[in-house]
Amino acid sequence: MLKQEATKSLEEVHSSVDTTNRTGFWRKLFSFLGPAYLVSVGYMDPGNWATDIAGGSQFGYKLLWVLLMSNIMAILLQSLSARLGVVRGKDLAQASRESYPKFINIPLYILAEIAIAACDLAEVLGMAIGLQLLFGIPLLWGVCLTVLDTFLLLFLINKGMRKMEAFILVLVSIIGGAFVLEMIFAKPDMGELVSGLVPSIPNSDALYIAIGIIGATVMPHNLYLHSSLVQSRKIERTPAGIWSAIKYNFIDSAVALNLALFVNAAILILAAAAFYKNGYFNVAEISDAHQFLEPLLGTKWAPVLFAVALIAAGQSSTLTGTLAGQIVMEGYLNLRIQPWLRRMITRLLAVAPALFVIIYFGEDQTGELLVLSQVILSLQLGFAVIPLIHFVSNRQRMGEFVIGPWLKTGAWLIAATIVTLNAKLVWDQVAEWLTEVENPLVIWLTVVPVAIACTALLLYILLQPFISGARESHALPKHYQPVQYKGVEKPSYRRIAVTLDFSDADQHVLHNALTIGAPGATFLLIHVVETAGALMMGRDIRDFETSSDRDNLERYASDLRSKGYLVQAELGFGNPKRKIPELVKAFDADLLVMGSHGHRMVKDLILGTTINAVRHAVRIPVLII
Repeated sequence: MLKQEATKSLEEVHSSVDTTNRTGFWRKLFSFLGPAYLVSVGYMDPGNWATDIAGGSQFGYKLLWVLLMSNIMAILLQSLSARLGVVRGKDLAQASRESYPKFINIPLYILAEIAIAACDLAEVLGMAIGLQLLFGIPLLWGVCLTVLDTFLLLFLINKGMRKMEAFILVLVSIIGGAFVLEMIFAKPDMGELVSGLVPSIPNSDALYIAIGIIGATVMPHNLYLHSSLVQSRKIERTPAGIWSAIKYNFIDSAVALNLALFVNAAILILAAAAFYKNGYFNVAEISDAHQFLEPLLGTKWAPVLFAVALIAAGQSSTLTGTLAGQIVMEGYLNLRIQPWLRRMITRLLAVAPALFVIIYFGEDQTGELLVLSQVILSLQLGFAVIPLIHFVSNRQRMGEFVIGPWLKTGAWLIAATIVTLNAKLVWDQVAEWLTEVENPLVIWLTVVPVAIACTALLLYILLQPFISGARESHALPKHYQPVQYKGVEKPSYRRIAVTLDFSDADQHVLHNALTIGAPGATFLLIHVVETAGALMMGRDIRDFETSSDRDNLERYASDLRSKGYLVQAELGFGNPKRKIPELVKAFDADLLVMGSHGHRMVKDLILGTTINAVRHAVRIPVLII
């Protein structure tokens, strides 16, 4: 675990896709397409399926307008999120850490983690249900198997951003293709479908599901995710280049989220045409929907396509949930841990409640758990949306890229709608609990204080910029004008630390270190013995490998001294990620030179690369050869 300063968002893929060398509208657009598709999978995850199926089976097409309204909200909010990332080079979590005091950021971080856990819960259950429907795997085992996809993200992200985006696009295409065929089988009533676009809320149950649909569609973690993913594009940091990036990212968002709208609408329409029309008004379970599709639609392919699309939806959205977890942890806490560990934490937070419900309440309660997870997501929305609007409305930080009055009005109307609906839901739910439970004091002592604390937090982030202004850290350079550079002297490095591993790379590492050193510079040659014995015994180890490494290191030092260089040699013992920074600091080096070698495969997964850890642990320039 490693704390770092001034980290870039998703540093491993930051500016990894170059858009600056693309000419022509379509080539330029293609270089920007991708981030919104990763975001869009969160808008068609299994949690959406549960709320859409419940809405379609209970109320037919009457809640179709909620999906359309949610999609308009999503496009606007995601475009604001992308603008924040493009203009300021910060994700939403980093901007919050910069703008709010710690006593506000900690609860905001906790709420963001709860939202990610709720989202991942839906994905775990969706994947498990899909595996059960397609292969007959028990739900309990399916939930446990979902832990294994932890390493898929690591594999994809190491292959590069474009490979990950391509993989997600394939899964999205599978989902979309499956539901095109499902629509052909279902034959929906077009007249009733159009009437469903007229706003109406039949009763309080419809309000609960409508809020769940909003929470399943406009997800708080996607706002964090999008503001970070757009930074994977390397753009020209000029006014024209930034405006161009904003435009192309908006197109990316509109296309991807309208595809997500099609999938969500198709699920609700399928439920209305297959279940509501035939008198099945209480189909809230995904497994029940799967079971009824074949007899109601008259084809064996309908349930198969349904299950395949469900697995694809669960797998695609689980990847983006991991990235969002990494973003909020690094952004709010300035804390980075190994991606596999971050993924495992996120997944276990989701698996635990899923296993609890399945074991103690039975598999038939998973549908209600899915809908509840989406309502929780909706309740978190205000805590992400309000800061986002404040940040992109701040002219001092956004410069000429600040949002205009019409966009700002629309954003605040969306925020007001979300907060009002959630407030009514919370009020109604607490009132119901107070009248139904045997001991209302329990509610007064547990639920009510939490609700009051969340309300106070929401009011703070809403009013704070108007009262005192967000805490400033630095002013935005006016119009991103090119810096006028003056002549600078060549850096003079006089104390240079060099890491060696006794491989062929050492020759290149030493050559560059000696070349860059100032006249009379002192060099420290470092090698770390990382055997099991060295980890346990440190300097007391007396084995063949240690003596061999000491001899090799001294030969390097003696050879360089004979050529007139001032050289010291130091053998370290234990974990290189900790020992190298310790030795560098003790030597008081002003430059560290390292070879681009290190662990591979399994060790990288467990330990992470030595270079990444070391370069964040030292406060001097690091030259990687």
